[in-house]
Amino acid sequence: MKSVQFLLGFALLALASMLAYASDPSPLQDICVATDDLKNGVFVNGKFCKDPKKAKAKDFFYKGLNKPGNTENSVGSNVTTVNVEQIPGLNTLGISAARIDYAPYGQNPPHIHPRATEILTVLEGTLYVGFVTSNQLNNTLITKVLKKGDVFVFPIGLIHFQFNIGKTNAVAIAALSSQNPGVITIANSVFGSKPPINPDFLARAFQLDVKVVKSLQAKFWSNN
Repeated sequence: MKSVQFLLGFALLALASMLAYASDPSPLQDICVATDDLKNGVFVNGKFCKDPKKAKAKDFFYKGLNKPGNTENSVGSNVTTVNVEQIPGLNTLGISAARIDYAPYGQNPPHIHPRATEILTVLEGTLYVGFVTSNQLNNTLITKVLKKGDVFVFPIGLIHFQFNIGKTNAVAIAALSSQNPGVITIANSVFGSKPPINPDFLARAFQLDVKVVKSLQAKFWSNN
């Protein structure tokens, strides 16, 4: 009986530990500015850190998020990312941001962030947004129409999207719970992978004619 209780307690402890590290780990120092100097840096969670005594204001600064992104593309949107690649001082701090510009009827196509929850604030325009729950919750679609000042949350790892349903440009700011949240755009990954996924397999998986799959793959390859 005691051994069973011990195993149960150990399992619960392991589960709690896993949940505690579900996002970027907490830093153990004030700052850990990312550096490309491999000789003098210390490797921490994907980036090397320079001597904190050599940190400058520029390490924590990004300029230009007020500038609109170019939305003249196939989806009519542009994402300006502000993560650890743009601000080295974000290293180990578990947060990043992005500006998203949408042309009229532009969209941020279905995608996921494998390492972050996202909270979106609309600055201008009207967006139709939503996410889809996992198979365990029957792939339920949860959507909302957002206007200026509205806020919406996309849970970590779930497919989500935004669509500008207005006749004017729209702008939103996103905050994400990782210094490097990553992004996987579903259609690009499935139909634009290199090398391509076998079209016969995709045809069966998506219940499409193989000719349609090959056509989609050709389109996504030409855009990459």
